[in-house]
Amino acid sequence: MGDGKGDRQVLIAIGADHAGCPLKEDLKTFLTDLGHDRKDFGTDSSQPVDYPDVAELVARAVAGGQCPLGIIICGTGIGSAVAANKVAGCRAALCHDTFSARHARLHNDANILALGARVIGPGLAKDIVAAWLDTPFEGGRHARRVEKIRAIEERERGGRH
Repeated sequence: MGDGKGDRQVLIAIGADHAGCPLKEDLKTFLTDLGHDRKDFGTDSSQPVDYPDVAELVARAVAGGQCPLGIIICGTGIGSAVAANKVAGCRAALCHDTFSARHARLHNDANILALGARVIGPGLAKDIVAAWLDTPFEGGRHARRVEKIRAIEERERGGRH
């Protein structure tokens, strides 16, 4: 298992709903320990908030270039991933294991990692984050496929289905 530092330290957007808030706080410390900067998009309490709102804030920070990578956390990670993937330029991958995390970066150039705080514990979450951060995009035939994803986004923006 890598150390999550990869080749460079980056600014990572991070956000969670109330279910993911405790895991977000653990991961903020973990990211700092790895030498990464992070921008927190909330929430900071157990008071209920809607995961699409937080996921959109993180996704817009990534898509807009404010942060090259993002991490979103909710109860299962599903809703946050769905919401983030509605923002053009975002490739959010829901990962509950290190294999998926590595391949999300390697093959899909995932720029947002979605985690389910009620599905995985903090130790596994840290392993997943480290694997995701350690893995570069492979390019090659996968670049062609990621470009096809971008083309779908462009067609959707233009209203052509």
